[in-house]
Amino acid sequence: MKKLLFFNLFIFISISVFSQVQSYYNDVDLTKRGMDLKDELAVKITSTHTTHISYSELWDVLKQTDEASSDTSKVFLIYGWENGQDSDCHNDIMRDKSDNGGSAANCEWNREHVYPRSLGNPNLGSSGAGSDPHHVRPSDVSMNGRRGNKKFAEGSGHAGVVNSDFWYPGDEWKGDVARIIMYLYLRYGSQTLPSNVGTGPSIDSDSNMLELFLKWNAEDPPSEVEDQRNAILENLQGNRNPFIDNPYLATLIWGGTEAQDRWNMSIANERVYFDVDVYPNPADRTINIISHQGKLKIKITDTTGKIIYQKNNTESVSWHIEHLSGNVYFIYLQSDRGARSVKKLIVQ
Repeated sequence: MKKLLFFNLFIFISISVFSQVQSYYNDVDLTKRGMDLKDELAVKITSTHTTHISYSELWDVLKQTDEASSDTSKVFLIYGWENGQDSDCHNDIMRDKSDNGGSAANCEWNREHVYPRSLGNPNLGSSGAGSDPHHVRPSDVSMNGRRGNKKFAEGSGHAGVVNSDFWYPGDEWKGDVARIIMYLYLRYGSQTLPSNVGTGPSIDSDSNMLELFLKWNAEDPPSEVEDQRNAILENLQGNRNPFIDNPYLATLIWGGTEAQDRWNMSIANERVYFDVDVYPNPADRTINIISHQGKLKIKITDTTGKIIYQKNNTESVSWHIEHLSGNVYFIYLQSDRGARSVKKLIVQ
């Protein structure tokens, strides 16, 4: 299983990586919900996509983004599930980096477009969406051929054809697929609609988004390789996939099955606004919190959920923040009357 091969290392992502994630979203209003939040994130990942990778450059890029942490001479293969346990190399989850090309007989790997180019409207081609490595993954040549341009459908177990005409990416990969499709929808809009690449009912608030992808996003949280890809691709082309950074963003936009909340934002769904001032924001030296409705419980966390400040039963706080790095933080407030609020703090 992919998650076993990754040893669940995503739990121990370094603080420096999280710092990079935090700073990327400094100018995004994460208090928005629904289509407003979708639009905020779409603007962000489009405006920061400053370098465009060519189709021919994808070979070298994928050797970086999908490198196996357990063996850096290999890359992970999407849709694979075992590594040498049987005689069929086409089921492999890893392959030597140098074994890339177009030969199924020689067990080579090639470039799989998770969103088939032919299903784009218009066709994704070999540039723009067609060469965006956020949705191009290494895949065994034979496995890639079996998938073809089949639409995604519900299934279970390992990757394979469903009901002759559809494709299940496998329990190990369905979350990766869902988050890729969500990224493409934000980044390229009507050219890469989720409804054109999957099956099943749409959600009420957005006919272009399928319940299937929201379910997969919740059932298969991000793995180490997804975090690794996100960091490398930000360095190479400038933008990130927000749904890898926090799958719960999809829940806040489209609802559906509640996904993993890597930033502890879920309390925001319960908040009731009350009269409290937080200033200045952005801040660089001191943050002031003043309640006009009784005493407060105050908790401030970074985006990993780590508590960096906490105080109870107070009506005002003036906290020096010179020691904090320039990132996004979250202020959780609760009044003695039970009202709650969450505010984003930007430290310059």
